[in-house]
Order: sequence, then C-alpha cells, then structure tokens
Amino acid sequence: MVTNLQTAREKIENSMAEVEQQNWLKTGQAELNDTMRGEQNVAALAQNIITYLANFLQAQIGTIYLTNEEKVLHLVGSYAYTTRKGNRNEFKFGEGLVGQAALEHHRIMFTNVPDDYIAITSGLGETVPRHIFVTPFLYEGEVKGVIELGTVDEFTERQRNFIEQVAENIAIAFNSTQVREKMQTLLEETQQQAEELQAQQEQLRVNNEELETQTTALRESEQKLQAQQEELRQTNAELAEQTHALEQQQKILQDNNRELEQARELVEEKANELELSSKYKSEFLSNMSHELRTPLNSLLILSRLLYENKDENLTDKQIEYSRTVHAAGTELLELINEVLDLSKIEAGRMVLNIEEMNLKGFTSYVEQHFLHIAEEKGLYLHIALAEDVPSSLYTDRQRVEQIVKNLLSNAMKFTTSGGITIQIDRPTAGIDLSRSTLNPQHAVAISVSDTGVGIPEEKQRVIFEAFQQADGTTSRKYGGTGLGLSITRELAKLLGGEIQLRSEEGKGSTFTLYLPEILTEPQHIEQTAKPLSDGIQEAKSMLSVEKPPVFTESQSGGVEAIRDDRHEETSLTDKFLLIIEDDPKFAKILFDLAREKGFKGLIAGDGAAGLQLADQYSPVAIILDIGLPGMDGWAVMEKLKKNPDTRHIPVHFMSAQDTPLEAMKMGAIGYLTKPVTLDILNDAFNTIEETISQTIKKLLVVEDDDTMRASMLELLNGEDVDITPAATGEKAYHLLQSERFDCMVLDLGLTDISGFGLLEKIKADATMSHIPIIVYTGKDLTKEEETKLKQHAESIIIKGVKSPERLLDEVTLFLHRIESDLPEAQQKKLRMLHDKEMVLTDKTILMVDDDIRNVFALSSVLEEKGMTIVIGENGKEALELLKNNPGIDLVLMDIMMPEMDGYEATRQIRKQTQFSKLPIIALTAKAMKGDRQKCIDAGANDYLSKPIDIDKLLSLLRVWLY
Repeated sequence: MVTNLQTAREKIENSMAEVEQQNWLKTGQAELNDTMRGEQNVAALAQNIITYLANFLQAQIGTIYLTNEEKVLHLVGSYAYTTRKGNRNEFKFGEGLVGQAALEHHRIMFTNVPDDYIAITSGLGETVPRHIFVTPFLYEGEVKGVIELGTVDEFTERQRNFIEQVAENIAIAFNSTQVREKMQTLLEETQQQAEELQAQQEQLRVNNEELETQTTALRESEQKLQAQQEELRQTNAELAEQTHALEQQQKILQDNNRELEQARELVEEKANELELSSKYKSEFLSNMSHELRTPLNSLLILSRLLYENKDENLTDKQIEYSRTVHAAGTELLELINEVLDLSKIEAGRMVLNIEEMNLKGFTSYVEQHFLHIAEEKGLYLHIALAEDVPSSLYTDRQRVEQIVKNLLSNAMKFTTSGGITIQIDRPTAGIDLSRSTLNPQHAVAISVSDTGVGIPEEKQRVIFEAFQQADGTTSRKYGGTGLGLSITRELAKLLGGEIQLRSEEGKGSTFTLYLPEILTEPQHIEQTAKPLSDGIQEAKSMLSVEKPPVFTESQSGGVEAIRDDRHEETSLTDKFLLIIEDDPKFAKILFDLAREKGFKGLIAGDGAAGLQLADQYSPVAIILDIGLPGMDGWAVMEKLKKNPDTRHIPVHFMSAQDTPLEAMKMGAIGYLTKPVTLDILNDAFNTIEETISQTIKKLLVVEDDDTMRASMLELLNGEDVDITPAATGEKAYHLLQSERFDCMVLDLGLTDISGFGLLEKIKADATMSHIPIIVYTGKDLTKEEETKLKQHAESIIIKGVKSPERLLDEVTLFLHRIESDLPEAQQKKLRMLHDKEMVLTDKTILMVDDDIRNVFALSSVLEEKGMTIVIGENGKEALELLKNNPGIDLVLMDIMMPEMDGYEATRQIRKQTQFSKLPIIALTAKAMKGDRQKCIDAGANDYLSKPIDIDKLLSLLRVWLY
C-alpha cells in the first residue's frame, strides 16, 4: 500500500512539474507576442525582442542580427552590449558562430567561453559570459536573422526549447514589419503619383473643352446613324422570322433523334435477348451432349461385345449389324464431341492449359500421327520448320494440336493426288492481322497447304460458319457436319490468334493459323459467327418436344435391381470391387467385367450407399462416377479420403465429365471419360489390378540437401514402401526412365536443373507423366509459379513447422498405404493432423487479463478442450510467469492493463530469444482502426477484438498450435 501511495505521489509531482513547465512556456510566448504586437519599425522591434528574451531567459548579454538582400547579417538590436574595437556588426553566412548558425539553419551552443571573448559591464565592474547560445530564426525556410545570447550559467533544456519554439513567431514578426515598411514606402510613392495625376487631370479638362466642340460635330453624325439603325431594325425583323423557322426545324430534328434513340434502345434490347438466347442454347447443347454420352457409352461397349462374338452364337449378318451399330455410335460420339467443343467456346466454358510447347516436338507429333495416313492415301506430307521461329511457344498445346488435326483431316479428305505441306514460319511482311491485333514480329504462322479441290471464292467465308460446307447440297460428294472449321476459328480466337484462308478452285487451299509467341491469358470470344442453329425458334422446338414417360426404378430396372455379390458366400481371399454408378446398363457392364477379372462385385446407385458399402466391406478398389444423384462423386471421394479406414482404397473415376486433373489431385489412380471402349475398360481394370497387387510401393525422393533428404527418408520409411533418394534432377530423371515409381516427392531448389524444368520434362514424357508428384519446397512461390505448379503437380507443400506431417499424409494418400499398418509414430502424426481437437489437448496457455470475468469465462471454455491455463493480471506478471514456466505453448494477451500494458509486455517478450517464436494472440476491447497493426508491430502473431467469438478463438488456437 505504501509503495502504491509513493508511486501515486511521484506521478502527481511529475504531472505538476510538467504543468508548471508548460505554463512557463506559454507565459513566455504570450508576453513575447505582446512585446511584438503593434506597429513598430525594424529597429524598435529588434530592440524590444532582444530585451525581452534577455530578461525572460536571465541572459546577461544579447544581440540580434537581420539578413539583408545580399545575404549579410547586420546588427539591429542588442542588450547590455558594449561596442569595442575589433567587434564585428556584420557577418556573411558561414562567418563566425552567427554566420555558421545561419548557414546550417541550426542552433549552436558554445560553453567555457574564454575570458577575452566579450565582457558584461556594469557600474560596479565587469564579468565574462561562460555560455553562448546562437540560433537562427527562419520564415518559410529562409533565414530572417540570428539571435545570440550569453549567460554566466548554463542554458537549461526548457530555455533552449523556449527559444526554438518562439523562433518562428519572431521570424513572422520581422517579416510582417518588413512587409509593412515596404507597403509604407509604396504608399508614399502612390501619393506622389496621385499629385502627378492631378496635374494631368487639369490638362485633361482643357482637352475636354476641345472635345465638346468635336461632340457637336458627332451629334450630326448620330442623326445619320439613327437613320441607318432604322434600316437595321427592319433587317433584324426579317432575321427573327428566319430564326423562328430554324427553331421549328431544330424541334423536328430533336423529335427524330428521340425516335432514333428509342430505336437504338430497342435494337440493343433485342441484341441482349439474342445473346441471352444464344447463351441458353449453348448451355443446353453442352448439357445435352453430356446426357447423350451416358447411353452412348453402353451402346458402344455392348455393340463391341456383340461383334467380338466370344460365345460364337451370332451369325455373320448379326456380327455385321453389330459392327454397323458400333461404327454409327463412334461417328455420333465424334459429332457430340464437336458440338460440345463449340458450345463450350460459345458459352465461355472452354478452359485453356497454357504451357511451353516445343515446336520441334510438335512437328514430330504431327509426323508420327499423320504421315502413315497420308501414305495410305498415296499422298506426300512435307513438314518445314523455319530457322527464325522461336524454339517454343507458350500456349495450349492440346488446342493447337486440335486445330492442326482439323486442318489436316480436311486437307486429306479433299485431296486425291499430290500432297500436303505444313510450314511453320514468321508471318509474311505486310500481312494484315488486325482481327486478332497480333504483332507480326512476335507471332508464328502455321500453314497447312494441299493440292486438293480448292474452295470457290463465294464459299470461302461461309465454310467457317457452324454446319456449313463448300458443297452443302444433298448430293454432295464429301461427308461431315461442317463443324470442324467453325471450331478451328473459335479456338484460334481463344488462343489469341486468327486463321486465314487462301484458295483457288481446282488448285488447292492454304489455311494459316497465326498465334502469339506467348499467350498470357485466354481471349474473350465475341460471337461473330452464326450460332449452332439459325434461330431461337429451332432451340425452342428442341426444348418443347413431348417428354417421354417417366419410369420408376421397378419399371426401368434401376441399379438396385442388379443382384451383386453382397449376399453371396465369401472367403478371406475374396477381392471386393465397389462400383458407384447410377446408370444401370453401365453398372451391369462393369459388374460383369469385374466378375471376369476375378473380383466380387458390389454396386451402389448413389454416393451415400457407396460410402456405406465401402465402410462395411472394405473393397480392394472402387470405380466411381461423378454425376451421382444427391451426393456427387467429388463429395464421395472427399469422404473416402478423410476416413482413415477407406483413404487407402484405390479409386478409379469413370464419368461423362472431362475433369481428370482434379481427380488425380485427390488421389485417384485413373480417370476415364465416357463413353469408353472395351479396350479402355480392360486397361482400367489392369491399372486397378497392378495397384492392389503391389505389396511394396516405390517412392522417389528428390532433394539436394543431405540433412533434409535423410530426415524425409526417416519420416516416410516403412515396411510397405521402398524409398529411392536422388540429389539432382538429372539422376531423378534417369531413375524415372529406368524404373517404375508409384509417387515422387520433389524439391524445387535443385543444384543442376530447377524443379520446374524437371516437372516439364516428366509431364512431356508419356511413359512417366502418370506419376503423382508432391512438390515439397521452402521457396516462397509467386502466384504465377503456384499456378504453373498446379498444372503439373498433384500437391504442393511449403516447408514449415508442421509440413512433415502433411508430407507424410500426402505420400500415404498417393501410395494408398493402409493407415493401421503404418508404424505407430506415423499413425500418431496422422491422427494429430486430422483430429482438430487433439491439437489443443495438453497445451499450456498463458492468459494475461486484469478482468476476472473474462479470465473465468475463457478459461472455462479452454479447460474443457483439455488445455492448462496460467493466469497473469498484467504485463509484469506475464513476464514473471513466462520466466518460471518456460513450457507455455501460447499467450493470450489483453492490451489495456495497469502497470504494464499488452503492447509493452509483448515487446518485452519478443526481446527474449527463447520466446521469439512463442505464439501471442492480442485481445482488445477497443477494436479501433489501426489497432491490429499496432499489435502486430509490437510482436503479436494475431489479433481478436472483444467480445471474443469462441469459434474464432479456437480456430486461431488450432492454427498457431498446429
């Protein structure tokens, strides 16, 4: 209690001293202002100021200097100053202490003054000042003058502060006085000029008398002018009539403009309606294409099974019928794919995968896929790559290949003799690329020329429209839908380029694709071509057809009607394959194939049923559709991989949706897009059998740091995994060429080649592109680097405190390791990673708050979560508690506290090396703008405002205790 009283008394005394000092300063400023007030000349003002300053500051001697136009300081006032031989009354800037202070714009203190420097004289004697204080006073950055004061005693801090505070007011006062004196001078000059003007006015009076004579003459002229004005009045009346007629015409024009504006708005409204209708139509066609693929999938597989005739119970005619059905289905699939591509483009859904496309590799691809086709038709295929083109383009390789494939297919279809030439070159000089706004110097031209039938000039624009051909008659010689060139043109626009045609009937055609060297982002497609059909009415008629009758499951024989093997007798050696598919026909096909391959089959028609069967039977593999009723395939996959009992089960997707990259990133072993052929299904089952038959999984770890590589091997090691380390990118690539790996962990910062370069080499090689890759790096990735990595890698992990657990989790997922078979230490890490509440258990929290109600409420919640709470009432107690409890895991720091607030306490904690990484969450009731940044600047990791949201607090605790 005594200590508190003493502290309070000291605070009061300090406050009183501070108040006294402020009063002293304000009194001095007020009195000085009174001294400077009123009209004074410069000399009087200077004398009054130096006299007041000497008296107020108890100085025994003083002088004041003013700056003239030549930048020379001259003495204008003094206090107790005696002129002696050798004393100077003028100083240039930089001369003596006075000139130096003016030059530097800064005060100068001179102590221990010599005895012969200057004397303070009185009637009784004289003495020498021991301390000299010289300070300039400035107005708007310019030195107006300098004050020099001398005292026997040393200047106190408050005296120096006072002089600095009043210096600006002194400068303003001198400036005002000088301005006033200048104005007085100007006034006197003005008065003199006024006297001169009076004399001039007398002269003017004489002149005016002469002018009166002239006025009489002018009056006569005025009468003549009046006559002329009458004539002008009549003319004005005529002009007024003309103006009225013009106003009538202007009103008519305004009415016409209004009608034109209404017409323009009507046209714009119709255009918007047409655009919306076109969008709905494109979306309808896109969705309809997906719906057609599901029954078509069953048709193709069943017709293939029929014409293969394994049971040898069909006639030759029936086999031929089956082949015809299969061929017709294949053609229908190609048409659906073309319609889907075009509708995707029109609806703005086409997604580009921008990557490096090596042009030599591209020419090799074209030659490999089309040379034998040309030779079969008796045609030559020449491919030429110019030397001045870049080695690579940054674009969507798949779409470029699609465009060239369309152009080559057309060329071969319409060419019976001669051949085809593909030329990759720079655009020719003077080429018009205004449609795409390409810069020819940064563009590449890919030309496909043939010696075929050519295209008539009047048909050359029409062939790029949907469903249009050069020969559109019913008796045309060449087949096709007419969608290929429409898709080609729209894809070229999407890739930031354009396509041009040169053709002469009977001599052949040249289609040239112009592309930018680097495509930064997909281009927006303006719909310039006709939509897929000529009018909205056609789309309406398609939508308004009579709906087929709806069948119940019992009528249509749904998935549940298929009898699977769940009720059959089972043994320990049985391998269950779970099929989650809502199409009963396709589900039955998969079930029969599974039985042929030696599996026991389980069928679920929706996601919930599939999860239940997976949990009940623990299948060795799962085939999963995405478009399921209720819970879709993505949600099913997410739940499978979150469940420790099912996350190791290999999942193979088969869906009408074309999204393989997302599936592979979730840990899928394969992805097929419906419809699929029997051969493709057999390949998928082979992939499943290879995956589940591997008892030892092979993992490649690519890391150049020896210590980090050793710790990763220790972390991931197990009886069911064979780990191969590699310190360089070249060694890793050599291993991938010679061995088969099930997963790879890759560091980006390699010594020989970058991780990005190794990734591109791997994904460009078809033999190794299937390998799941986990990027494990300490590099801070830019947004562009992260986007690039996501195109090639299944997972990205940034090295940090808890990153080893994430790495173990991702490797376990992609190797399909059974969590219960892992070493106990690895199982514990994974449980910690997936159990949110476990992160909080057994953690010690230091809660610093002076409000007992907050402490009680928060500690009750946190103790329920298994945490131990240590309580401090202020910052000082917090520091002492940390010193005595070094095992504290996190600090909850209130800001407004007695003795030592949260800001200062946080700063003191951060000064201690052992607590530099200790998580601190600031709690404040102010929640004012800038509070969060103040907390962070003091050293806090995060910030919450009161009242505390418990869910947010627990979420933050999990983040910082993870």
